[in-house]
Amino acid sequence: MKTSTHPRRVVVKLGTGVLTSGVGELNTARIAAVCADIAALRARGTEVIVVSSGAVGLGMGRLGLAKKPKEIARKQACAAIGQSLLMQTWQAGFAPHGLTVAQVLLTHDDLRHRSRYLGVRETLRQLIRYGTIPVINENDTVSAAEIHAMLKFGDNDTLSAMVASLTAAEYLIILSTAPGLVDFRGSGRIVPVVERITPEIEAMAGGTTSETATGGMISKIAAARLATKSGCGVFVASGAEPEILARLLAGRGPGTFFVPSGLPLESKKHWLAYFQRPAGTLLVDERAVPVLREQGRSLLAVGVTGTRGEFAAGDIVNLAGPDGIVFARGKAAYGSEEIPALAGKNGGELSALFPSRKRLEVIHRNDLVLL
Repeated sequence: MKTSTHPRRVVVKLGTGVLTSGVGELNTARIAAVCADIAALRARGTEVIVVSSGAVGLGMGRLGLAKKPKEIARKQACAAIGQSLLMQTWQAGFAPHGLTVAQVLLTHDDLRHRSRYLGVRETLRQLIRYGTIPVINENDTVSAAEIHAMLKFGDNDTLSAMVASLTAAEYLIILSTAPGLVDFRGSGRIVPVVERITPEIEAMAGGTTSETATGGMISKIAAARLATKSGCGVFVASGAEPEILARLLAGRGPGTFFVPSGLPLESKKHWLAYFQRPAGTLLVDERAVPVLREQGRSLLAVGVTGTRGEFAAGDIVNLAGPDGIVFARGKAAYGSEEIPALAGKNGGELSALFPSRKRLEVIHRNDLVLL
């Protein structure tokens, strides 16, 4: 695989298993080695953003818990205790290299709303201009299903892919206890390059049985799918390998490289497609599907047949054809309660129904992206 040894910007994600040698027991030697690797990249002119797991695990260790609590409030308490320990650990690791860390805690809601998404992006840019190392983690102390299911990233692999896309990073490097994507059903060896994520590739993935980890290889492939769509190359490798960052970027490291898509989506449409949790679904007829897919047109009322779920005007929704398969996503100009009245109507009929509306598209083509 051909890569650049001096990329402009990379995101490095580290799993709990890389940072600890047991529940709540920090692997200080490995953290020091990773910090030295990142400092070496910085010295060669590469900007580095870190996405770090470990807060819940460190909190568990400080509280003497052997198993992750099932109750949301107790998990949040572990995260609250562990987060400060995590940042202290990173600052201690980077201090010998004269580098300062900056804590950034995010929820999915911070990236789901366009204005906040842009605000996060600008904050990260400014932190990089100041010469700091942003260390990002999900804000587990508030990201609870009881508060709102849409706020959860689900795992820091997904978060790292979203950050890589948000910051236009050239590479995302996911370091974990896994050496890469292993073909357990075939050769039993690491798959060095994945040019396209197919059902066969997905079938190689497995979950995780760790008390502190989340998602396993399944979430890493999902993250790779998201990041490569934005033109970001993704490495998955073992965090225990010495000087792994430089080796991966030089094409010599053991691990798996997911090849980025050749034509990244325009940033706003990528945000629509991958940073959103759709509120509902618009159903369209068989004539509308090819018009949207092949002609890049807006979705008009005449092509709409109905809805699934409840949503308001301005919400992000999926689009599904008569077969029920979701093929696009966009920002709805009408709420679900308005759809029954407008479904199947032509422009004149729609103007009569909504005389005050200047634009009658159900979803304008600038707010619509194919999946």
